Amino acid sequence: MSTDNYPNENTFADEAKEGARSVAEKVTSAASQVKDTVADFGRNAVNKIDRSREPAAKGLESAASGLHDKAEGIKQGGEKVTSFAHNAADKLSSTAEYVRSNDVKSMVTDLEHVVRRNPGPSLLLAAIGGFFVGRALRNSD
Repeated sequence: MSTDNYPNENTFADEAKEGARSVAEKVTSAASQVKDTVADFGRNAVNKIDRSREPAAKGLESAASGLHDKAEGIKQGGEKVTSFAHNAADKLSSTAEYVRSNDVKSMVTDLEHVVRRNPGPSLLLAAIGGFFVGRALRNSD
């Protein structure tokens, strides 16, 4: 009886290898496309944030100016409250200048340094922020 009509083990192995190679190529291609899409999304997000830096800085400056103006009219609480209001306004002005003079990449780098130096408070702030975002999303339903 001849075995020429039946495929041998090598044929199955070769077909399995080819199938695996084809699947690997498809997965690699899909992963590359996802990577490119995510990179494009990230670039677009950074560009959008960079474009909104100046309007955000102007808003912070406006809030600081308003707070300085209001601080002068505060009668209750005396000098301590007035001083606190002016200090808060100065912080807003400093933040506006920081936003104006730093791009997104340098802000992220600065944030990473702050988190590394202060991991406990950073985690606490992240948890509080997550709580408020969760509440806001739940309430929007």
